[in-house]
Amino acid sequence: MSKWVFLRGLMREARHWGEFPELFRATVPEADITLLDLPGNGRLHQERSPARVEDMTEACRRQLLSQGILPPYYLFALSLGAMVAVDWAARYPQEVAGCVLLNTSLRPVSPFYQRLRPRNYPALLTLAMPGLRQRNFARQESLLLQLTSNRCATQADVLTAWIGYQCDHPVSYSNAWRQLYAAMRYRAPRHAPSMPLLILAGGADRLIDPRCSHNLARLWQAPLAEQAAAGHDLTLDAGDWVAEQVQNWLAAMLAQAGENAEAGFVSLD
Repeated sequence: MSKWVFLRGLMREARHWGEFPELFRATVPEADITLLDLPGNGRLHQERSPARVEDMTEACRRQLLSQGILPPYYLFALSLGAMVAVDWAARYPQEVAGCVLLNTSLRPVSPFYQRLRPRNYPALLTLAMPGLRQRNFARQESLLLQLTSNRCATQADVLTAWIGYQCDHPVSYSNAWRQLYAAMRYRAPRHAPSMPLLILAGGADRLIDPRCSHNLARLWQAPLAEQAAAGHDLTLDAGDWVAEQVQNWLAAMLAQAGENAEAGFVSLD
């Protein structure tokens, strides 16, 4: 079995993965998945969100160790969660076997107007009004679903679930801003982490520009796959495709390891 840690993004919690973890287990049967919440979200909604990605990383590491889940881990991470994964892989490479990064945007790899599309500023500022956010979860989650999914018109059950998550575990105004501040200030390493990487992007992402993933893949010489019709919530819009990409990536790594081992054996003769 391989240990996988799933990390969501801004104002999202483990339940926002929906049915994807089961789909992933069916496609990658050797995967042992742990779903974590970042502080301030989900089961940890009453905690204060760190204003630094590095502190989010430390919180995730503590959660795993407290549950007796020891490294190495594969990190599967979306958006802000992918920033945590990058930091984790850069500072604790011995703990990370590989990273799958979905629709992330990193400073200084991409400019600010690609990292968050300017046309979304008015909508996001509306969400940032504390009184409105806390009184009208239905409006908030409807807007977020429209921004992050290109299948929102057929996702009535998803919207109902998302509203329920916020009612159960409301993300405070101050925590939302600290998470956003952490994402804005995080600066990625120029050199790629040492372990295998896979970068996945939604080609029709309305929240961030898909060029952010292309820029990162080019800088780090990492494999990139893009699903042309998918939005920011890539596992919601194209879950089957995402799981297949990961399985193909793992199979390619296994085949390469076999070739390297065979080459090493031959060279000893």
